[in-house]
This record gives sequence, structure tokens and C-alpha cells, in this order.
Amino acid sequence: MKKSIVYDGRELQDAESQRDAARDAAMLEFLTSFITDERRQRFEEVLDYRTRHITVVLEDIFQPHNASAVLRTCDLRGIQDIHIVENNNRYDVNPDVVLGSTKWLNLNYYESNEFNTPEAYERLHEQGYKIVATCPHRDDFTPETLPLDQPIALVFGTEKLGLSDYAVEHADMHVRIPMYGFTESYNISVSAALLLYSLTNRLHASTDIDWHLTEEERNALRLVWTRRSLNRIRQFDRKFLQLHPEFAL
Repeated sequence: MKKSIVYDGRELQDAESQRDAARDAAMLEFLTSFITDERRQRFEEVLDYRTRHITVVLEDIFQPHNASAVLRTCDLRGIQDIHIVENNNRYDVNPDVVLGSTKWLNLNYYESNEFNTPEAYERLHEQGYKIVATCPHRDDFTPETLPLDQPIALVFGTEKLGLSDYAVEHADMHVRIPMYGFTESYNISVSAALLLYSLTNRLHASTDIDWHLTEEERNALRLVWTRRSLNRIRQFDRKFLQLHPEFAL
């Protein structure tokens, strides 16, 4: 009598994961032949400085052009993941400000509840992040003294009211940028630029913080970026499945 094979949930998930990994590797090899050597080289140069050790959270941003400027800064400073929390305000990308930077970033939206900040905090904690609220009137840390030994999520608030009480009180740490004038606070895009410039410089100079992407993460981004670099990607997908029918559903 032939013995049947029974997969438990983990075995089935592992089998599917291996199949997905094989498909993605084959897809990347296939698509890479359609982009220039210069584009491939640029991917590698950017990946060398990409990080998930720092991530950025935008809570209920009111002015889209300021949030879009933050996204552009994130790309320029190597921050891969952005978390957008929509409570009262909806965020729409301003294409004139981001200048295509969203093509290279991972945007994670929290919008299903009336108040979404708790969900964002919970998910970030599950991913191992220490949550750092940016507060001009809290004296915990400055950009130079903020601990970077663990991954951090920098939380920025609205231009009108700043962060919600929940965002401030449930943060693990707080950071402020010193100010010496009469104005109440920095513009959010300026604040993000100053903080990210200082913190990423500290990462790049460190010898004991493993802030780089893993090879698996690099491969995933190579595939995403290659796909986003090609027009008529659906035509390439169909051609790929013709060449590799084993990956067809």
C-alpha cells in the first residue's frame, strides 16, 4: 500500500516558501537581462547603504508636500521602510515633491481603524523596534546621544499639533533637536532631514552595529526595483511563465 504524504502547516509553509524563493530567483535572473548594466550597478551602490535598522513613522500628517519631502529624504539617507498612520488625515503622495522616490521605498499604511497609532506601535514592537517619538519639549535624547544599539522607529507628527498623546506616552524613548530661537519647532521635513542625516552618519561610522540589509533582503529589493524599472511588466510576466511553466499557478 502506497504511503500518503501529509504536510503539517509548517512543512507546507516551508515548501511554499522554497517554491516562492526559487520563482523569485528565476524571475530576477530573467528580468535583469532587460535593464542596463548602469542601472544594475546603481542598484548595488544604493543597496550598500540601505537599512532597516532605522524606520520612519508619519502620524496623521496634514500637509502632503511635507510628508512627501520626508519620503524623499528617507530615500536619500537609505531608509527603506516608511509607516504612514492615517487617523484624521489621509496622505496622498505629491509627485512634484517626491520626484519618484516612492518607487524605491516600502510604504506601509495603517488606516483601517478610527485611531491607528496603537496598531502601528504594536506591529513595530513585534518587529523588534524601539519606538522613538520626536518631541521638541522632552529632554530624553538628542540626535547625538540617542541609542542605536537596537533598531529604532522615528515617529513624526502633524505640523499643527505634533504627535498624539498616545504616540508620546507609549514611545520607548524621545528625541529632540536643540533649538536656540523664538520659533516653536522645526518644520517636519526639516526635522526629519536633520535627524536622519545625523543618525545615518552614526550608523555608517559604527563598527559594532549590524545595520546592513541581509542578502535575502537585498535580493527581494533587486526584484522589486527591477520590476518597477520596466514598462509593460505584465508582458514580461507572461513571457517568464512561458519559459518557466513550473511556476504557473
